[in-house]
Amino acid sequence: MTQLPRIVAFDLDDTLAPSKSPLDPRMLAVFARLLERTSVAVISGGNFQQFESQLVTQLDGVASVTEEMLGRLHLLPTCGTRYERRERGQWVTVYQEELTEQERNDALTALRDEAERLGLWERESWGDVLEDRGSQITFSALGQRAPVEVKHAWDPTGAKKSALRAAVAVRLPGLEVRSGGSTSVDITRRGIDKAYGMQKLVEYTGVPLSDMLFVGDRLDEDGNDYPVLALGVSCHAVTGWAETAEFVEALIAE
Repeated sequence: MTQLPRIVAFDLDDTLAPSKSPLDPRMLAVFARLLERTSVAVISGGNFQQFESQLVTQLDGVASVTEEMLGRLHLLPTCGTRYERRERGQWVTVYQEELTEQERNDALTALRDEAERLGLWERESWGDVLEDRGSQITFSALGQRAPVEVKHAWDPTGAKKSALRAAVAVRLPGLEVRSGGSTSVDITRRGIDKAYGMQKLVEYTGVPLSDMLFVGDRLDEDGNDYPVLALGVSCHAVTGWAETAEFVEALIAE
């Protein structure tokens, strides 16, 4: 049996699950099987509540998932600006890199101003377009609860997000502005991205980057998974959760 990487890390939306949706039963089953064998990390732009609804609550319903297995799960919401570990039956915050009130206000203002100027502020939305996540400000063009198919149709080439990201970045030189999911732009403190989260995993687990594998759907240069690839971590690109499930099934079977 081939030895697995000591940590297999995943993006969440469009890698483990459709955007803002729970894991499919097939993906959930193979995810649990992987946790039996090695440590697993999930690093994504979503907040911890999103991690809970899409992943954690689903795992609680899998009879084979034990506390020992959950102890091997590392959760890094908001692009690694927060780190949650399982200790004595509950999730504990290891760190959280909060933006200042001024930074959050500046980010919210810049996102709205530039979205309106570029004609990207939609009249109809499913939930909040702007979200203050404490350690991250997120713009979701159609709202957090927009249907997956509507999100994918909004900006199929990524040109809208790229234009907004570039315009906002000029106004916020002291912050990190990155394209997020299919309709989102994320803002964190400068230098904090998914590469930062992966390096924090090294710091807190002692596992070197060479013993990690990352799976994501946005490993292109404009994608929010790209910093992990640029860091030198071994990466595998997917286009959706079904590809991820197939890849992990093969990985476990080797």
